[in-house]
This record gives sequence, C-alpha cells and structure tokens, in this order.
Amino acid sequence: MESLMIESATCRCQQFLALCKLRVVSLIVFTAVIGMFLAVPGVPAWNVLWAGTLGIALVAGAAAAFNCLIEQKIDAVMARTRARPLPRGELTNTQTLVFSGVVGGIGLTLLNVFVNSLTMWLTLATFVGYAVIYTAILKPATPQNIVIGGASGAMPPVLGWAAATGEVHHDALLLFLIIFAWTPPHFWALALYRRDEYAKAGLPMLPVTHGEAYTRLHLLLYTMLLFAVSLLPVGTGMGGWIYLVGAVLLGGGFMSYSWRLYRHYSDALAREIFRYSIWYLSALFAIMLIDHYWPIPV
Repeated sequence: MESLMIESATCRCQQFLALCKLRVVSLIVFTAVIGMFLAVPGVPAWNVLWAGTLGIALVAGAAAAFNCLIEQKIDAVMARTRARPLPRGELTNTQTLVFSGVVGGIGLTLLNVFVNSLTMWLTLATFVGYAVIYTAILKPATPQNIVIGGASGAMPPVLGWAAATGEVHHDALLLFLIIFAWTPPHFWALALYRRDEYAKAGLPMLPVTHGEAYTRLHLLLYTMLLFAVSLLPVGTGMGGWIYLVGAVLLGGGFMSYSWRLYRHYSDALAREIFRYSIWYLSALFAIMLIDHYWPIPV
C-alpha cells in the first residue's frame, strides 16, 4: 500500500514537472545565469546566484505551465505535444492554474526578498509577456507571433544582469538583441517541418500563411541579422577576441545551414537546423562567459 502511494505521488510530480517544459526552462536559466556573471567583474553575490537562479527558474516553469493550460486544445492535435498532461487528462485546469500560481508566486517572492525588486518586476513582466500576450493574443492572431513574442523569450540575460547589479545596462540589451534575433530562425525551422501540424491546429505560423519558400527566405535573412547582432558585444568591449572567433564560427555555421535550406529544402535539414540553433545559443553564451574571465588568474 505504501509503495503504491509513493509511486502515485512520484507519477503526479512527474506530471507537474512535464508542465514546466524543463528543457526549455534549462536554456532560459542558463542564459540568465550567464547574464549574472557577465554583469560583474568577479563572481555574483551568493544570494543572487541561488535566489536569482531559482526564482527565475520557478517563474519560467510557471509561465510554461500557464502556456500548457491555454494551449491544451492545440496541444491535443499536434504530435509533439499531445502527450502532455493536460491533453491526456492527467491534470485538471484547476490543478494546473493553482500550480502555476503557487510556483510563480514563490519565484517572484524569492526575487523580491533575496535579490531586488527590479528583477522581480522584470520577471513578472516577462511572465505576462510570454504566458498572456504571446500565448493568448499573438500566437493565434498573426504569423509574426514569433518575431513580436520573441521579446519575452529574450529577457532572461537581462533578468540575470538586473539581479547582479540592480540595473539594466546597455550590454544587457545586447544580450537581449542576440536572443531576439535568434528566436525567428530557431522557431521557423521547427514550424517548417511541423507545418502540417500547425495548419491542423489552426495556428497562423509563417509556413502556413505565407508558404515554405517565403519562410525559408526570412529564416535566411534573420540568420544574417543574428550574425551581425552577435558581433555587437565586441564593439562595446563586452566580448574580446575569444568571443569574436566563436561568434564568427558559430554564426558562419548557422548561415551555412540556412543557405542550404533556402536553396534545397528538406524536413530533415530543417530539423537539423532547429537542433543546431539550440546548440548555437548555448555555445555562444558559454564562449562569452569564457571570454569574460580570460585569462584565468593564477
């Protein structure tokens, strides 16, 4: 009997964790933490590291859960999302709403008490931007949903910077611009090889409304914009030669992929670009961190 109760509790925890989209949240938290380290010459304060990281992670998870609540009918008709807890009937709307509110509330409280109020308010605005403005308003209304809604997804390094310094510096806005420019080619690659599912769900994603060729062209153009934007930190002194080399190599790889997709489309290549884009952003921010602390004091 006790083992069954433990198994049931474990299963329920897994269902709630599935709402949080942990792989997406992990990238959000990673870029936020990088923002914390880039904001200071040494190491961020301990309260910033633990409370800032945990608070941002909790609010991001809460936003993801709220997204699942709003999009459950759409998730039910798409192959990549139909196994989520709400479409399967494993969790109710009330349970999901309460979970999102409690987790998000704890995260905001941590930020306000142990970090600073600016980070708390910026994180709350990011939650509203993603969970409400993007998910409920933009996504079902316009094929430019990814472009406009990308602003909320680009906020994590700004949140990390604000947590470490209590202000928003122009270098933090450059980190914002990098992710903002990265978001369209990242998601349009996904939308291209999932275009039939988006059409079935009734979502006006760019490949559905404007066609495959138009989307491939804009994916290439935004990748070129991303390459240019990624070099801006060198101009402000936030990035040095290590970052410059890394940004050129990574960006060159991204543009090579996008050019190949533009010339000769295949679902397999679009899927490959989507995977590369995730690796690209993680590697770019990691190289920026290495450059920030190089040479390592001995």
